[in-house]
Amino acid sequence: MSLGQLASSAKPVLSRFLEETEYSVPACGWVLFFAVCNGTERAHVVNVRGDDFEQAWSNGMQRLRFWLKRQKTPPRWLRVDAVSEIRELSWLELKDTFAKTKTNYFKWGIGWDKELRIAVLEQELSGTSSLYTGDIRACTPHQRNLHRLLNRRFGVDRGWPKSDSDPMWVFRTRAVFANGHETLALEHEGNMAGVRRIETLDVGLVREVVRRSSAYLARQVRPDGRWHYGWAPAFDKPLPSYNSLRHASSAYALLEGWELTKEPKHLAAAERALEYLCRELIHDVRLPNGNEVSYLVDVGNEIKLGGNAVSLLALAKHAKLTGDTSRYSLMENLALGLLAMQDPATGSFVHVLEYPSLALKETTRTIYYDGEAAFGLLRLYELTGDPRWLQAVHKAMDHFIASEHWRAHDHWLGYCITEFTQHVPEEKYFLFGIQNVREHLDFVLTRLTTYPTLLELMMAAEKMFARMQNDGRLREILHAELDLEKFDRALNYRARYLLNGYFFPELAMFFKAPAKILGAFFIRHYGFRVRIDDVQHYLSGYVSYCDWLSGRRG
Repeated sequence: MSLGQLASSAKPVLSRFLEETEYSVPACGWVLFFAVCNGTERAHVVNVRGDDFEQAWSNGMQRLRFWLKRQKTPPRWLRVDAVSEIRELSWLELKDTFAKTKTNYFKWGIGWDKELRIAVLEQELSGTSSLYTGDIRACTPHQRNLHRLLNRRFGVDRGWPKSDSDPMWVFRTRAVFANGHETLALEHEGNMAGVRRIETLDVGLVREVVRRSSAYLARQVRPDGRWHYGWAPAFDKPLPSYNSLRHASSAYALLEGWELTKEPKHLAAAERALEYLCRELIHDVRLPNGNEVSYLVDVGNEIKLGGNAVSLLALAKHAKLTGDTSRYSLMENLALGLLAMQDPATGSFVHVLEYPSLALKETTRTIYYDGEAAFGLLRLYELTGDPRWLQAVHKAMDHFIASEHWRAHDHWLGYCITEFTQHVPEEKYFLFGIQNVREHLDFVLTRLTTYPTLLELMMAAEKMFARMQNDGRLREILHAELDLEKFDRALNYRARYLLNGYFFPELAMFFKAPAKILGAFFIRHYGFRVRIDDVQHYLSGYVSYCDWLSGRRG
């Protein structure tokens, strides 16, 4: 794709967009930012000025053509931002604003002079971690990273100011993005500013998001079946740790994605991850009573209740989708390992044991493990019909009710109660499922971070509520206990808002290796971290949402 082709499609769309949104020219005149990217390297950005739109556009194109003469790879994407609002602040005032703003949720570009000759877009700050030092509570200026950015962009030796009285200028823009196939106006208001405008989610868009995020996950499975665990995308740095539980749960999510995409590469990658899981991470253990069980062993020689649970989920999902029964004995041993961690009298679970001694390390670590364990046992019960697994879940559910586990609003517990009520349709369990979401709807509607497990929670509940609607007695309970209009509004809001954590090309182009992260999901307040389990939760939620939109859910 040539620069001329991209520009010829972007220019009229930007001009029309500015007219439609009643754009007013800042006092300093027209300021445009042109960002061009070949897809594999960080975007090259130039900011230009002009007395009118045409002059500013011409200046930008002239600078880009000059730069492209020295490039070997043609451009793939073009983004053009027009500055629409400028405010002057002292460095002290700007630092105070940073301190009150959630990490990487600062939605303004920043300039060092009133004419924005030295200025960078919000996305450039994000793509270089210039407002991130590891603190997830607030934006924190990173001196070295900003210095590198300004040196690369402008050839200047400067960074964040040293004096509190130094003036700074912040600005907002209205932008369009062209990829050679279409040109899109980008959102310019709110927390979704900077990516394409999406009023509603349709099946086609959600299906494409699922396909691309499944493809991303599949690319992370190495030939030996171990994952590339995650990346810090600002500088394409691998995350150094590993987690066996997340290895298994990410394989489970990839299988969910494959169920929708039917892409052979997605299934092949998931199967490599499962083979590694069974070969390297799951170990046979003999209990004090002489019985043999299997446990997933994690870093630090830990046996985690949730580790066995998600291993069971992944293996059961594969068996159900493919008809492969070769791992039934292993799944039974994993389930027996879970039962060995359950108190048969109370139904409660212990959470962490030491391997290989099986000494108790922690009675309780995270609420997630309980729901994962019960859900995993249910999936095995559905596969085999063995009553041992349903009996264990029945005891666990009564324990969850007695201990008011619903107060955690756990998505795994949501999955569990939805599945459990298919087998034990008693009123108290449906009420528990309602409680698990009812007091959480305001949180779902207002949470600033994407929090992908919220969509999973809502989709699990929706599946149960749909069944309740088809039963006269249960429908009365549902309508009496839950504001369904608010529930639907919260569900759809969260599904749309999750795209604030998705690497569309108009955002990915500002990071070190755009093609590598394209279609992945990230956690913004952790420096746009992309980790397999982060993608897992977004993907699982969207697979379920796509099914719901398609009318396939019962």
